[in-house]
Amino acid sequence: MGTFSDFGNVIGGGTPSKKVEEYYTSNGIAWITPKDLSNDKSKFVAHGETDITELGLAKSSATLMPKGTVLFSSRAPIGYIAIADDQVSTNQGFKSIVPFSNVGNAFVYYYMKENLSAIENVASGSTFKEVSGSTLKNFSAVIPDNETLAEFQRFCSPLFEQQRALEYENRYLATLRDTLLPKLMNGEIDVSQVQV
Repeated sequence: MGTFSDFGNVIGGGTPSKKVEEYYTSNGIAWITPKDLSNDKSKFVAHGETDITELGLAKSSATLMPKGTVLFSSRAPIGYIAIADDQVSTNQGFKSIVPFSNVGNAFVYYYMKENLSAIENVASGSTFKEVSGSTLKNFSAVIPDNETLAEFQRFCSPLFEQQRALEYENRYLATLRDTLLPKLMNGEIDVSQVQV
């Protein structure tokens, strides 16, 4: 038996001031919000709707986390779980876990999924419920031995790679559909002569 702090480092996020335009950009440091995960239910996430600049990162409590970090929305709402597919930062609505190398992200991801309702039950707050960093760090957990953890990561890794590739293909196809469909509807593209 142990706690989530035995899985890895629990890291909170932050939001640069919305009043300073220089903190935000369309192509900078990935900055994930719970809204991003509500719009895209994928297991792997590399970017959100908005990125932040180096200055925005420096002037906020947002932290740059490595690829493989397990992202967990800790408020508004509690319970979105994803895996960072590149370096990312998050807003304050997250308590993310950077897994220790002997634990791996597969076990952390599935352990959080399996115990989500129990985690939600320890949330506190009067305006809206939130799971604090200290609550998550001290949440009790069963910790398998290192050999079992390594075997689980080895088993999951090729499946994760396949899921990741399929999610990216789905995103590409959805973008293609969203680009072509309006053009087909307004007659800008004519496919009546296409032989199928």
